[in-house]
Amino acid sequence: MAFHRAQLRLYLVTDRDLCAAMGVVETVTRAVAGGVTMVQLRDKTATTAQRIELAIALKQALHGRDVPLVINDDIAAAVAAGACGAHIGQGDIAPAAARARLGPDKILGLSCETVQTVQAADASVVDYLGLGPVFGTPTKTDHAQPIGFDGLAQMVAASALPTVAIGGLKSAHIGAVHAAKADGMAVVSAICGQADPCAAARAFALAQNECAP
Repeated sequence: MAFHRAQLRLYLVTDRDLCAAMGVVETVTRAVAGGVTMVQLRDKTATTAQRIELAIALKQALHGRDVPLVINDDIAAAVAAGACGAHIGQGDIAPAAARARLGPDKILGLSCETVQTVQAADASVVDYLGLGPVFGTPTKTDHAQPIGFDGLAQMVAASALPTVAIGGLKSAHIGAVHAAKADGMAVVSAICGQADPCAAARAFALAQNECAP
């Protein structure tokens, strides 16, 4: 699947605990029906084998949709499951090494928490940048100091790569994310933690449409 920056518009990061009521696959299926444009499988406590199994199930659920699936921090799982790519952090495998293992046609995202890490990102290796956290969030307890929307705007301006904002974002923040010129926003609890993921995603999508030029 070819990657384009519009796929970052509404980026869902999964959380197994928040998805417990209906399961990750059903949550993602409903969220995509509501307007989610990209999915990251994130499960820090799972084994590689468990991530592969879940990724394959998610691939089946996403079949026929222009919605990429990437796996967080597990290149082996991304390769074995045939996912669209992977997303890594600054403390994980080096981007060049991740690209070598994924191959040239897969998507590779990189988390950045400072302007310096944004500027250091190699556009020939990385496809997009995850910028944040904008706010602190309980779904990722080891996050860096929140950057706020001013910090987000500075980081977006520091690179020509596609960008997605992440960290405690809700639908009320869509206008601020748009003003910072990020290509999209990543959410976890605002969709995974809701009783109706489809309706939650649709609310984001409608609000984003209102902010679009």
